[in-house]
Amino acid sequence: MNTLFSSDPPTNLTEQTVSELSGSIKRTVETAFDHVRVRGEISGYRGPHSSGHAYFALKDDKARIDAVIWKGSFSRLKFRPEEGMEVIATGKVTTFPGSSKYQIVIETLEPAGAGALMALIEERKRKLGAEGLFDPARKRPLPFMPQVIGVVTSPTGAVIRDILHRITDRFPVHVIVWPVKVQGEGSGDEVANAIRGFNALDPLGPIRRPDVLIVARGGGSLEDLWSFNDEAVVRAAAASAIPLISAVGHETDWTLIDYAADVRAPTPTGAAEMAVPVKADLDAQLASLGARLRGATSRQMETRRQSLRGLVRALPSLDQLLALPRRRFDEAAAGLGRGLERTAIEKRRSFERAAAGLRLDLLANRLAERRRQVGDQMLRMDRWLERRLLGERGRIDRAEARLSGLPQRLSGQIARERLHLAALARQADSALGHSLSRSRAAIAAQDRVLQSLSYKNVLKRGYAVIRSEDGTPLTRAAEVATGQALSLQFADGAVSATAGAATDAVPPAPASPPAPRKRTTKPAPEKGPDQGSLF
Repeated sequence: MNTLFSSDPPTNLTEQTVSELSGSIKRTVETAFDHVRVRGEISGYRGPHSSGHAYFALKDDKARIDAVIWKGSFSRLKFRPEEGMEVIATGKVTTFPGSSKYQIVIETLEPAGAGALMALIEERKRKLGAEGLFDPARKRPLPFMPQVIGVVTSPTGAVIRDILHRITDRFPVHVIVWPVKVQGEGSGDEVANAIRGFNALDPLGPIRRPDVLIVARGGGSLEDLWSFNDEAVVRAAAASAIPLISAVGHETDWTLIDYAADVRAPTPTGAAEMAVPVKADLDAQLASLGARLRGATSRQMETRRQSLRGLVRALPSLDQLLALPRRRFDEAAAGLGRGLERTAIEKRRSFERAAAGLRLDLLANRLAERRRQVGDQMLRMDRWLERRLLGERGRIDRAEARLSGLPQRLSGQIARERLHLAALARQADSALGHSLSRSRAAIAAQDRVLQSLSYKNVLKRGYAVIRSEDGTPLTRAAEVATGQALSLQFADGAVSATAGAATDAVPPAPASPPAPRKRTTKPAPEKGPDQGSLF
């Protein structure tokens, strides 16, 4: 049986477009699932998109559903979602007609019980501990008496007032407060930036870098304190070059920043007590130490004084000390005269022995020998000078002979140079003449082009240039007013004129073209004198 032209059986279903069907499905799904709570594991989370929205999926062991958190809802979350975290999402189910998919639009997000958060904290604690961020060897002691204290906390809570009040009571110092959010979206980043900002201050700048930092927050639930379990906060606290006190929550509250801080305080007030000593106790201790120092000094001075008296009594008198040196001095003074006499006698004997060896004839012989040596040296010097003069005179004669023929060679060379210069001058004149000829020809050609383009040649053919009183050329009849003074420039001069009223002249109808004539070799008849041409 041929069914090519068979038709479908009639039906009562209404025909819909794809857009209408998708819209109907969207409205049905949103109406049926306008408020749902879904428990599942976060999958495919890569952080918020550049638009501020977050796209990921919720899954369990059997199914998977796409999820989206719009930018406004994402900023209100108490903690950020993380890959693999089991959560309870509250929102509504909707469809995306462009790809026939459905998804859940999450409005609130919470962890699936405190156990999940604790498991996440333990996992993060193991990870950061393996990197050595919680190593006790890295922790630094607090300064005993800091001059500047930096506090990272909320500026509107009771924590900052408790810290300032406690520091003022114990030991008033300069306190710098870096205001941050301590709860909600972005609070972890603000706390980490505050710690890094305090460390970046110049110790000698207008705002001095603190000697100790206090990161404080009041008590709360695990979700409220979640910002201080942020990995960025823990890393900033571990990398801080300034000793840091963690005072987050109450004594029973523990966060990851407590492990990375140098000291953990049970409460913010306890952190203030750890940061500064009690000034009154220090004053009392100083007074006690001062009294003890003065008593010890007095006792030490009295002991030294008694020892000095005993040493003075044990010392011999001045006469006893100088008796032996005086005796040696007297003996030396008594032997000085006899020593001088013996020395004078010995020197006289030495002089007499030397004088006995000196005779006048020996001196005369030595002088004669020296005179002969000097005379011989003078004779040798005279002969050497004569030979030197003869050699120099011969060299001068030879140089004079060479210079005697120099003028002739110079004159020939000068003549050749003159001929060469004359040839160069002729070449330069010829080149200059050719250059001037080419320049004249180029200027003449340009002048011919200029003359051919000049409007004065057009004036010679019978045309005129019409100008206004100020010399402006007029090119349209609409620019001329009745009675306006005009100037008409012809080829041989200019005349003045006055514009009259405009008339509507009808141009004559063009004559029919003449019939083509046969070409003949006869000359064309001459035109009459009344036939002129503008060309």
